[in-house]
Formats: sequence, C-alpha cells, structure tokens
Amino acid sequence: MWSAFTVLVLISACLFAPSARASKITSGTWNLSEQRTVVKAGLMTNLAVGFQGEQPLTDSEMQSSIAALATSESTSPITISTSAPLTVVRFDALLVDQLGLGDVASIVQSQAAAAGLNPPSYFGTEVVARYLSLRYMQPTQYEALELYPTNLITRAEAAHSFSVILGFSGWQVEQAREVLSTFTLPHYSAAQRQVLSLAVSKIGMPYVWGGTTDDTSDGLAHGGYDCSGFAWRVYKVSGFSWGKQILGRTAAEQAGEIPKSQRLHLSEVQGGDLLFFGSAHFNSKATESNVIHEGIALSNQWAIHSSDQGVYVLPLSSGWLAESFTWARRVL
Repeated sequence: MWSAFTVLVLISACLFAPSARASKITSGTWNLSEQRTVVKAGLMTNLAVGFQGEQPLTDSEMQSSIAALATSESTSPITISTSAPLTVVRFDALLVDQLGLGDVASIVQSQAAAAGLNPPSYFGTEVVARYLSLRYMQPTQYEALELYPTNLITRAEAAHSFSVILGFSGWQVEQAREVLSTFTLPHYSAAQRQVLSLAVSKIGMPYVWGGTTDDTSDGLAHGGYDCSGFAWRVYKVSGFSWGKQILGRTAAEQAGEIPKSQRLHLSEVQGGDLLFFGSAHFNSKATESNVIHEGIALSNQWAIHSSDQGVYVLPLSSGWLAESFTWARRVL
C-alpha cells in the first residue's frame, strides 16, 4: 500500500533532482549491495573476476536465475525458448511471466490495441513490470547510466530487479493482478488517438531530470523526460498543433496558465487531458511548491506519466496519483 512517505518520495522526483551519492559509480558498480544480495540468495553468481555488473546478462544466466527464483517461490520455472537479444523489455517480460502475470500483461496490451493506440509489443509487460517497481531511477549526476527499453539488460540492472522481487512480502503480485486486470480504455476521437499513441509509444523510457527529448539533443546526458517534460514531448516537441496553447515548461506553470473556470475535476477527465498533482486544492493558486507532478490522462481511471519508474501507467482511482490529484486541463 502507499504510505505518506512513499507518496512524498515518488512525487518529489518531478520537482527535486535526486541527491548525489557519496562516491563515483559506474554501470557495473552502482548497486553493489544488491549484487551481493542476489549472489547470496543464489539467484545470480559471480563471474571469474567478480560480479561484473556492466556485462550484459546472457540467456543461460537468465534461465539459471529464473530456475533459482522458481525454487525460492515453490513454483515452476518458465523456459526461455528464443535467442532474441536479452533487452530490458524482454527481461521484464520474462520476469512478468515467471511471476504469473503474463495474462494481466496481455489484458493491458489488448486493451491499448483495441483502443487504436498501436502500442509497442512490450507495452503490457512494461506496464506490469514498472507497476511492480522492477526498474531503478539513477540520480541526476548518473543519468548517463540509464538504459533505454531496447538496450541489453546488464547484470547490475538484473540484480536490482531480482533484489526487488526477493523483497516482496506476498501482496505485491496480487495487488498488481487486482489493479491491472481492470485496465480498460474508452473509445477515442482521432485527435485523442494521435496524441495517446505517441504517449504510449514512450512506455519504459527513463526519467531524466529536465528531459524533453528521446535522445541527447537537448544537451542532457541521456534521453528521457521528467514529468512535465513528458507532456512537453508529447504535445510540443512532436509539433502537434494542440501544443501551441501550452506555454509553461513546469507542471505548476502548465497548471496555472489557464483560468480557474477551465479546471477539470477528475470525474470530468478525458483521454489526452493534462493531469496535475500535489498539495494544492482545486481552487488554489498553482505554485511550484503545491503542484509538483504532471501526467497525461488515458481516461479518468488511468494515467501515463514519467516518474520513478520512467514512463509508466498508474490508476487514478487509487494510490498516490489519486491521493494527490489537484485538477486537470483540457488541451484537445
């Protein structure tokens, strides 16, 4: 369940750059404690000269890890039957299947496809994997270490995901099933489909402080988006004509540049609306301290946004988005 502390930590990712770590890290050393944890638990093993977290995980290593995970949970291991590159999205899909949530991912995928959003083939499994918090957001000074969805999964990244699963206390998988099995989308207009198709195509892209582009063309160390940067990417960088009415860059600016009479309650939200979150009340003046997060509505039940799990989907009916919703804004 979502504690007040969890809400604060997650939502503040859009307002404050994460703090620095004490010492220099690399793509192979950023989570040494998790590497030790998964080795001790038998889910991964050291290589000849140490863990070598920067190295790509191989299919054979993944199969061994899946078998060890299945043994620890008294389940049957899935069989890896393809020699396709072991990317982040393929790794996530295998974990989702092993956790028994492949059918839930299929529901999410089929609903997005039926709504005409042309989702990438990994949309459903990424929604599930990131709902389970299997990915890690690097602090700002180490964002160059982030992986794109199609990058090969490294041993360090795999160790993080396995460590998260080892920390499950029994309710996480069932909650994911309960919540995400209800994923449905409405009938969209042509404009909504155009905008939301672009939004869902970015599933799994990393959270990057100040980011608005898919690459480093905006001068940052890595492609990706912060929360308002995701909305900026979808409506402004894309060149969509609807984006011309969005002037401010931050969530607070975008929330505050419309008259109060145009603010929308959650019950009025439609696909493509901008959603704002924080401590502000519906009639409050938007400030940088009370409107600190932003997303894009898939409906008045679901949002896609960029936060601690990168670009991912969360419900608006429960959890931290529901608890911190302020108002919405229509753009289409």
